Formats: sequence, structure tokens, C-alpha cells
Amino acid sequence: MAPVRATKAKQDEEATLTEERHIHLSNPHLEKMKEDILYHFDLGTSTHDFPALFGDVKFVCVGGSPWRMKAFAQYITGELKLGDPKADIDNICAGTDRYAMYKVGPVLSISHGMGIPSISIMLHELIKLLYHSKCSDVIVIRIGTSGGIGIEPGSVVITSQSVNPCFKPEFEQIVLGKTVVRSTELDAELAQEFVKCSQEINEFNTLVGNTMCTLDFYEGQGRLDGAICLYTEEEKMQYLKAAYDAGIRNIEMESSVFAAMCNISGLKAAVVCVTILNRLEGDQITSSHDVLAEFQQRPQKLVGYFIKKHLAQTEL
Repeated sequence: MAPVRATKAKQDEEATLTEERHIHLSNPHLEKMKEDILYHFDLGTSTHDFPALFGDVKFVCVGGSPWRMKAFAQYITGELKLGDPKADIDNICAGTDRYAMYKVGPVLSISHGMGIPSISIMLHELIKLLYHSKCSDVIVIRIGTSGGIGIEPGSVVITSQSVNPCFKPEFEQIVLGKTVVRSTELDAELAQEFVKCSQEINEFNTLVGNTMCTLDFYEGQGRLDGAICLYTEEEKMQYLKAAYDAGIRNIEMESSVFAAMCNISGLKAAVVCVTILNRLEGDQITSSHDVLAEFQQRPQKLVGYFIKKHLAQTEL
């Protein structure tokens, strides 16, 4: 059966946005529901006043680890001078152990777990949260770690497009037994804004490149150190070098569905990931804890600077 292709142009057409970029909810069934329960957030439209709680949100930053996203919330608290960055901060999703969510002024910081299924569930509920809250002009940014290809560890990659393991800029999903293919391009103008911000910070190497999104950490990324490996080191190196030649500069496990779902919902989105190793030189992460901790702060610094700059421009 031939796949049903939802091109970016078609998605843009479907998302018919007004001058303000409102959330486009691609589900007519929700309008017929008396209540919408965001089960994995432990939130619901009959128990929470979404516009009062989240109506001022302009930036959503998401990342895999609950601890890391709490740390980012505390960091942005200090950067925006909205309180003591060392103070504890309430987890809005404390009633569930699936995700963690923190709000600091116009910024939401949310964990999404590891891999496409986990971030997909989070995004469904996040998009509905933003829609029910009547948010507009929201920018969603994935902050994370990744494996680099042919670049120095510690480099920050701003994703131009997410590609699948066959190097195609597509996210493929089975829906009701049919294959649906959606575009995974990301906002080019937004990517260049991050490049400019990085140049102004001038503390670490930043580049724009394609990001390969895989379904797992081991075989899907061509590692030799998993429990199962039925290919040779030579085959692995040929594959990774072909990926580099295709413009791929890092590998992770969430960007494809992130880009696809943000596109179809009319959300400006970016993926900003630091690389913690160069996969052309090895598979295992050998840097010290202190080095890795400093690497992980680099996307936070860049995104924090971007948010501060945006807010300062809107106040002019």
C-alpha cells in the first residue's frame, strides 16, 4: 500500500494561521468532548483553568531528563530575574511519574523521556495544553544531547532538518494500518537566529546541520557495543561516513516526530543539541562527569540567551 504523504506545504495549508500564530489542533473530535483529560500530565480542562495557568506561555523547552529540565527552569529563573535560581521549583505534573513540567514566567520546561514514543505522547498533550490555554506565537525548542558525526565533542548542533536512518527528511507512522509520511523540516529563520545568538555568546562551537533520528541507541545508530550486533566495524564506518556526506552532523532519538508534530500544529520549532562524542572515533561515552555536565549546559546557555533576547525585543 502506497504511503499517504503529508508535505510541509500541505501542512502549512491545513494550519491556516492568522497574523498571530495560534495553535492548530488537527482533531475535530476534541470539540465534541465535555472534558479533555491530559492523563500523562495529570491535568484536565474541568479541573484546571488552562488560560489562567498557561495563557502567557511563549516558549516551551523540552528535554529528555526530568532533572535536566528542572535545572533549566532554575537557570532561566535566574536569567530572567524572576527569583532565586537555587530555590526549589514546583513540578506541575507532580501527580504523575511520566513527565515533569515547570513554569517560569512565559517559559515552560518539560521532560519528554527517551525515544519517539515517549516524546510523541508528551507532544500530543502539550499541543492540546497550548490550544486549551489559547496561547499564540509559541516557540518550542528541544534541548538535548546527541552523538556527533565528524565534529568535536561539545559542539552544539542546530538542526536544519531531521532525517530518518535512510537519510530522508521524513517521519513515518502507521495510522489505522496505513503508512503516513510527514515532513521533518524545521524553521530555517529560527535556526539562523540561534546561530546569531551563538556568535554573540562566542563561548563554544555551534553549527547548523541535519540530525539523524533513530529508533534506538544501539543497532539503530550503528554501535558495536550493544547486546546484538550483526554487522562489521567496516560496515558501520561506511554508514557513518555516508551520513556525514549527506550533511548529518549528529544522531539522537526524538527530532523527527518533534519536527513533524510541530509542523502540523503550526508551531515554530527548533532542535538544539550538544554532541558528547564523535561517533567516527568510537561508540562509548568516555568523557568525565564534569566535562559532560559542562557540555550539557551549552544548549541551556544558548536557549536562555535566545529567550532573553526575544523578550527584550518584544518589550521595545
